[in-house]
Amino acid sequence: METVRFGIIGLGLMGREFASAVARWCHLPEMAVRPEIVAICSRSLSPKVVDWYTGNFPSIGQVTADYREVIHNPAVAAVYCAVPHNLHEAVYCAVIDAGKQLLGEKPFGIDRKANDAILAAIARRHGSFVRCSSQFPFFPAVRRLCDMIEMGAFGTILEVEAGFLHSSDLDPAKPINWKRMIETNGEYGCMGDLGMHVCHVPFRAGWIPRNVRSILSNVMTERPDSGGKMVPCKTWDNVTLLCEAVDSESGAVFPMTLKMQRIAPGEKNTWYLTVLGTKAAARFSTKNPKQFRVFHYTGGDQSWQDIETGQETAFKSITRGIFEFGFSDAILQMWAAFLYEMKEGKPIGKFAGCVTPEETALSHRLFTAALESQERKTVVEV
Repeated sequence: METVRFGIIGLGLMGREFASAVARWCHLPEMAVRPEIVAICSRSLSPKVVDWYTGNFPSIGQVTADYREVIHNPAVAAVYCAVPHNLHEAVYCAVIDAGKQLLGEKPFGIDRKANDAILAAIARRHGSFVRCSSQFPFFPAVRRLCDMIEMGAFGTILEVEAGFLHSSDLDPAKPINWKRMIETNGEYGCMGDLGMHVCHVPFRAGWIPRNVRSILSNVMTERPDSGGKMVPCKTWDNVTLLCEAVDSESGAVFPMTLKMQRIAPGEKNTWYLTVLGTKAAARFSTKNPKQFRVFHYTGGDQSWQDIETGQETAFKSITRGIFEFGFSDAILQMWAAFLYEMKEGKPIGKFAGCVTPEETALSHRLFTAALESQERKTVVEV
């Protein structure tokens, strides 16, 4: 089995999720390539965090606070980077220029200018393999929905709605952090944090927004800092984007609504997608992760069918098909997709691949237009 040696830049939650996926790699018995963690990096090397990594992964030979030491380490072939948005441009470009393969976190640049710089670095470095993280399309029910898209089962698309809702900021006493500061998170607010997850399937399907009318809400205008003092909180908490989208294959035009909310009462971490067409319709929500709702119009009575899904994965796992699929399984499948495409030169399936740099660029055009729409209170071309 081929081994790809990784460095991790950013040791927070998602860094630990990747490391945990590496520890579970034997769960994918048919993979011909595997990751190995050999270097870790964080500006603040917490002993507790470092001990977690080195205690669980004896392959780690480099621990550093300087990301440049990781990217110039000849033992490192690929990098996973999970750092605040304001660092994306400098770190991602440095990784690419050093000739390393890269999986980076969304939004792939704090703003459109930064995203342009990252894509320019990719263009300079021919042969570089660069992708963006987004795990939700690997849920089995979403795979079924995407199969329907590929088969043209929906007919003419009438409407699409996708969203990512959670309630992490519902508590006004929650201390401010980097995701709630424009300097580190950027002016996109929750669009930068949540938006690529919402856009992944529509963009891959070729449903391209050509204009947008946005409603952006800054619900909690101040939050306590680490010392309890109330400070301004200027980032957007909740966003609704009403887009006129075009199907790149059929040319059909339809409404597409995209929602991203950090303050959504009753939601834990809900990603959802609804597609309505002239021949069929389908719905999925992580609230009911086994349930796939589908509707085929045949004339006469109209009714939704609820289908229970199990471990119907793009990459075969040890877990039998009857058992439930969860978030950590989606992370593992996403990483399998990254390494598979890096090795084979193409994804195992159209929708079983990580976000491309071009798709991140489209998201930046949309989010930049959304900011302009909010300011002008009108529809803006994307």
